[in-house]
Amino acid sequence: MQTTGIFKAALFDLDGTLIDSLAAVQRSWTLLAQRNQLDVDTVFSVIHGRPARESLALLMPEKTSAEIDKEMSWLEDLEANDTQGTIVLPGSVEFLETLNAHQVPWAIVTSGTLPVAMARIQASGIPKPACVITANDITQGKPHPEPYLLGAERLGVAIEDCMVFEDAPAGIESGRAAGGQLMAILSHYSQDVLQVEHAVTTIDKLTLLEHEAGDAQAKRWTLTY
Repeated sequence: MQTTGIFKAALFDLDGTLIDSLAAVQRSWTLLAQRNQLDVDTVFSVIHGRPARESLALLMPEKTSAEIDKEMSWLEDLEANDTQGTIVLPGSVEFLETLNAHQVPWAIVTSGTLPVAMARIQASGIPKPACVITANDITQGKPHPEPYLLGAERLGVAIEDCMVFEDAPAGIESGRAAGGQLMAILSHYSQDVLQVEHAVTTIDKLTLLEHEAGDAQAKRWTLTY
């Protein structure tokens, strides 16, 4: 096993990192594309890792802010009520329960809105986090560093002492820009894309990780793979 980092807290993206909500995401965004006469492939090339409203603005630049708000409200309601097929990814529950057992602080930092995030957390059955950062808490979404900086601030841990778990390029760039340590989950993107373009440690799933109690007095943890 190779040591990948020593950290005091963990910051997790949600979709594609802890849970698999791809089926629900595909249904919702396909309906939105049809509703607005958008190319479905273009839609899915834009949305992963970004707040939904930012994606809508990118996909429909001709629409006014009020029109984007209307589409956002429609989409949020749809996604918060359609969690069919949302499942936990291998190792997520065990890893989060181990963090809780050792009193290691952790938070979810997602580009989704609060209603959507909480619906998917409940549907997947992962442990409920004490801290959730959503699109409702920030002014600039991933790949901007604000989401992960806010996550670290809410946990009361310096960002450089946080391990950031991500699956998408936009989220990885957000974690890097914030100054966190990075671990990428290969759920949506290939190892070549994430390693070559973003130069991060990659794993297939959280069950490949081992954890050791590092410096108990300093509350640091060692993560290996």
